[in-house]
Amino acid sequence: MQYSLEIVNDDDPISPREWDNLGTILYSSSRYVLGDKQVSFQEMREIEKDKNNITLPVYAYIHSGIVLNTTGFSCPWDSGQSGIIYVNKEKIRNEFKVKRISPALKEKVINILRSEVNIYSKYASGEVYGYRILDENKDVVDSCYGFFSYKEAEEQGNESINFLSAKEVA
Repeated sequence: MQYSLEIVNDDDPISPREWDNLGTILYSSSRYVLGDKQVSFQEMREIEKDKNNITLPVYAYIHSGIVLNTTGFSCPWDSGQSGIIYVNKEKIRNEFKVKRISPALKEKVINILRSEVNIYSKYASGEVYGYRILDENKDVVDSCYGFFSYKEAEEQGNESINFLSAKEVA
């Protein structure tokens, strides 16, 4: 049997902030949901000053869509710091089962926080995909959604086609 692959937008994705995340994204906007919890600038500053937290700034670019990152944007009119992502060092020690946070572990945690912001940005901008496998009659024989990369949806869809094709031969 011949199969075809369609990559489609996931119109009803689950927010990655509902996952078991390491960090918490705080934001101050009253117009947009840009993270886990809306707080005042003062509350954010207190969390940033606390030596028991690892924090990164979160910047938003809002112009016919929302994009978030931890490094900032070059557009001074439609972008700026929208909040922070942070994790308490005690949570890190519990999650990674360590007594001391080494420089290597701290760098790993920072990369995890950046990744969490990146994935949430894709969710906020609608960059969530799924695949559908169609048979010769254009009937859907398999599908899966919730990929935060077009390429990943395509790779998983092709793996599904290979599985279906191998199953027919066996």
